Amino acid sequence: MKAVILSGGKQYIVAEKEQILVDLIDGAKEGEKVDFVPLMLVDGKNSKIGTPEVKDVKVVAKIIEPLVKGDKIRAIRYKSKKRVNKITGHRQQHSKIEIVSIK
Repeated sequence: MKAVILSGGKQYIVAEKEQILVDLIDGAKEGEKVDFVPLMLVDGKNSKIGTPEVKDVKVVAKIIEPLVKGDKIRAIRYKSKKRVNKITGHRQQHSKIEIVSIK
């Protein structure tokens, strides 16, 4: 069984015992359980589409690592022949979760 969940404004396709990186969940601690309401369920040939969420179903996830930093992204602004350049960097923060069950 697979489900589509919404976390941090992004949608993820998940299955049981799968580990994914989602946007940072504030105040999360390692080993804590988090519930998500699915937007869609797919079970073989059967599927349920929520309006906007599927009722009476929830996805339970366990937080493995509350803070994981992503790769550094560098943005460069450069103007030729003017001796003007500016370099900025950014590292996105994520939480690593494991899907325990889809009920």
